[in-house]
Amino acid sequence: MAANEDQEMELEALRSIYEGDECFKELSSVSFQYRIGENGDPKAFLIEISWPETYPQTAPNISMNAFFNNTISLAIKQNILDKLMEEVEVNLGTAMTYTLFEYAKDNKELFMENQPVHIVTSVGNNISVGTHEVAPSSKKRDKKEQLSKTQKRKLADKTDHKGELPRGWNWVDVIK
Repeated sequence: MAANEDQEMELEALRSIYEGDECFKELSSVSFQYRIGENGDPKAFLIEISWPETYPQTAPNISMNAFFNNTISLAIKQNILDKLMEEVEVNLGTAMTYTLFEYAKDNKELFMENQPVHIVTSVGNNISVGTHEVAPSSKKRDKKEQLSKTQKRKLADKTDHKGELPRGWNWVDVIK
């Protein structure tokens, strides 16, 4: 098969595999991004893979230069790229984009074990750097909005016994 046919088949496979996956992004028909880790995770990173014309016989271009990766140290980025290139050498000649993304997902903790977990926040001109403590979500409690008696009464009049608004409460008449 020609390289172009292999690329078309892999593109179709990637679209079907990652359909609905918010971590996967198709930048073009030969360029893809995948976010490893959850949004807001300080150890999450983004991998961008683009295919040259002769892919899969030649190695794809792998990049971690996205703005998303600015908090990751250069040594860790280089380590991740080196490990991914080792995986490329093993899979040369076959469709490997999915394999590379899955390899990165499986080894995320290993890649990011030396990454310090710092959160930088800026308020006005003051910048503070702090170590982010990962607390279990069960201990974190959100404050509920305090309503007055009249606000509660109005809300109760609008909602049913479950606290839900009735069906059609926000419908708009198209034709009058």
